[in-house]
Amino acid sequence: MSEFLPKAVRDELATAQRQARRRRATRVVHVGDEAYPILEMTERGFCVDAEDAPHLRGLIDIYDGPRHLYQALIVASEQDGDLMRYEFKRNTAAQTRAPVDFETPGDVVAGFLPSA
Repeated sequence: MSEFLPKAVRDELATAQRQARRRRATRVVHVGDEAYPILEMTERGFCVDAEDAPHLRGLIDIYDGPRHLYQALIVASEQDGDLMRYEFKRNTAAQTRAPVDFETPGDVVAGFLPSA
């Protein structure tokens, strides 16, 4: 059906679809001070819009809104139409607290109730 539409209309439809994908994207990749919306994400990698993102490589951070999800090492894989695919070399889940270098006992009292 799209072969019957004029080229200008097809280009406008493609632009509208790209903008809709960007609005739906909640995850964002941060490289330095720059941020790019993630349009697709799998366990092996992710995709961003090829027009906006440069040829990314190295250490990045992935956020879902304000929540830090992953710190990853990536390499550019291929360009698939208007998407640029990146693969993880290393993908580590972000921790909310620092790791401890000692064992914490399991029966630690969380608090005391005052005596009446």
